[in-house]
Amino acid sequence: MPVWICATCVNHYPESDTPPASCVICDDERQWVPSTGQRWTTLAELGAAGHTLEVREIEPGLVGLGVEPGLGINQRGLLVRTPKGNLLWDPPGFLDEAAVRAVRELGGLHAVSSSHPHMYGAAVEWSRAFDVPVLLAEDDLSWVTRPDPAIRPWSGSLSVLPGVTLVQCGGHFPGSSVLHWADGADGAGALLTGDTIYVTPGQDRVTFLWSAPNMLPLPERLVRQVVSAVRPYEFDRVYGGWWTSVLDRDAKRVVERCADRYVQFLRGDAPER
Repeated sequence: MPVWICATCVNHYPESDTPPASCVICDDERQWVPSTGQRWTTLAELGAAGHTLEVREIEPGLVGLGVEPGLGINQRGLLVRTPKGNLLWDPPGFLDEAAVRAVRELGGLHAVSSSHPHMYGAAVEWSRAFDVPVLLAEDDLSWVTRPDPAIRPWSGSLSVLPGVTLVQCGGHFPGSSVLHWADGADGAGALLTGDTIYVTPGQDRVTFLWSAPNMLPLPERLVRQVVSAVRPYEFDRVYGGWWTSVLDRDAKRVVERCADRYVQFLRGDAPER
């Protein structure tokens, strides 16, 4: 029986003869169902259609994994490499034997994790390929669409590997999280944020959203909560959920400044220009 994959968000659902009636992720107001209706696919169908996983070094110790041609939300996963093991962050929804071989050649996996439910992707498939745990925020476990014994809940913060820490921020989802990589950005520190902290197209600002596709803002209380959660960590760079979502320098200051500006608009205090 196939694993069913929502073609819109690319979350995986349990093996079954027939697909689910709907995708609980896309039915939520933070996502969307196409006007043509719910559609399902499988790994075999995606492979036959020519989808592959592109593996690309981003900086020393950090490798990007993206599906080509693009698929669903089309997040680019990130493999954080350390001498004690590798962590796969925000895994995309497709993998095949070639992708598994490529990651094995890079040192394999110690664990898999995700920023929030939209980006759980093929986490369980990666877990099974390497026999490693899937680390998911406890507050978001109700959104897991493919339950598995490998899923391990955590909350607050969790040191996964030396210099690699999961940090719960809330906001987009109660369990929305970032990954702090102390050795990133040449030792200045980097945050891997998915869209918990959303890097804007100019790659010089960030924003905070309840829903990106439906253009729903995040309340001030939650914006402050996100910024407060990352404040104890040093970081000069932010890697968002896509290839071009990178804030390359001075990131901690930019996050604070953009949060203040965002709140100005929420309050109606932003000056007219």
